[in-house]
Amino acid sequence: MSRFTPTLLRALLLALLVTFLLAPETFEPLLRPLVQQNAPVIYAQGNLMSLTLQHLATVFAATLAATIVAVSLAVLVSRPIGAEFLPLSRSLVNIGQTFPPVAVLALAVPVVGFGEKPTLIALFLYGLLPIFENTLTGLTTLPRAVVEAARGTGMTGWQRLVKIELPLAMPVILAGIRLSVVISLATATIGSTVAARTLGEVIIAGLQSNNLAYVVQGGLIVGALAVLIYDGFSAVERRLAIRS
Repeated sequence: MSRFTPTLLRALLLALLVTFLLAPETFEPLLRPLVQQNAPVIYAQGNLMSLTLQHLATVFAATLAATIVAVSLAVLVSRPIGAEFLPLSRSLVNIGQTFPPVAVLALAVPVVGFGEKPTLIALFLYGLLPIFENTLTGLTTLPRAVVEAARGTGMTGWQRLVKIELPLAMPVILAGIRLSVVISLATATIGSTVAARTLGEVIIAGLQSNNLAYVVQGGLIVGALAVLIYDGFSAVERRLAIRS
């Protein structure tokens, strides 16, 4: 198998995804067998491209917030001054994994109302753990000789963190962010149950009308996005690992 085959497959998947989002009616013959006679095949209650962009924006915002908080916590507890807060930090980031996203939505709606906000809260909490644990692993498993050499050159703690530790740990940190993004992409679909604009609208509409084509459309778009983003992060991680 040619070493270019994976790249070509990703390019083909991206092209199919863009084509479907811009001209979904092109795929109507493929989806027609999934619906009952005279039932609509292509989801038309909302623009698929718009829903996809809003879905990605929600995931990006929640992941960005989770990354800032999780990385900051991991940096704090990896320093001598903050080591005693490690158990507490682990307990905090585990909250999102302890409570199912549906439960978080149910608790958040009475406080912040319907829409995107409860979804952001659920995704933020759910994305903390993998980023925190990977950042902590990356910072605490650095080659001791490198860290000592940086200290011996007279670098301050902040300089070592920014110029040595974080760059060396970045491939591991990105692996945690990658995992968080992929989890959030799928989890964000439930946000439509509280009126958030996500691809969950398509899936929920399919379940309510017993339209399998709608369910397949929403599921395949989310799946394709997850594959492409996962591969994109993996490629960046490999490049950083080679450089470090």
